[in-house]
Amino acid sequence: MPVQPYLFFDGRCEEALDFYSRALGAETVMTLRFRDAPDAAGCPQDPANADKIMHASFRVGGSEVMASDGECRGQPKFEGFALSLTPSDPAEAERLFNALADGGQVRMPLAQTFFSPRFGMVADRFGICWMIYVTPAEAAS
Repeated sequence: MPVQPYLFFDGRCEEALDFYSRALGAETVMTLRFRDAPDAAGCPQDPANADKIMHASFRVGGSEVMASDGECRGQPKFEGFALSLTPSDPAEAERLFNALADGGQVRMPLAQTFFSPRFGMVADRFGICWMIYVTPAEAAS
C-alpha cells in the first residue's frame, strides 16, 4: 500500500504541473477540473474557479503525487514536510537542484557531505521543500 503525497496549490496547480514537467520531467497522469464535476457531487461550483484543477496526479520517476487547487485562494502554504529526490549521480543532482531553485529559495546549498556526495535542500517557487540526496557509491552496492 503506497503512501502518496497530496499537494494543495491553492489556485496555482496548473502552474505547478507545468513547472514540474520542465524542472523534473514529471508526467501529468490525470487532470480533473471543477467544471467537470456534476452538480450532485457536492462540490462548490464557483464559476470563477471552473477551470481550476479539482484533482490531478503526476509522476516523477516511479512515484505518483496527487495535487489540487484546493480552495483557490492563491496562497499555498507547505510546512512540516519535504519531498525527497534521489538522483543517480552528482551531475543530475545539480540539474534538479538548480531547476527547483529557479524562483525558489535555497535552504541548504547542494554540496558534498559526510553522508552523501551531494545533498541540498531547496524550497521551490510554490514553497515546497525538496531534499536532493545522492546515494554514496558504497551504500548503493
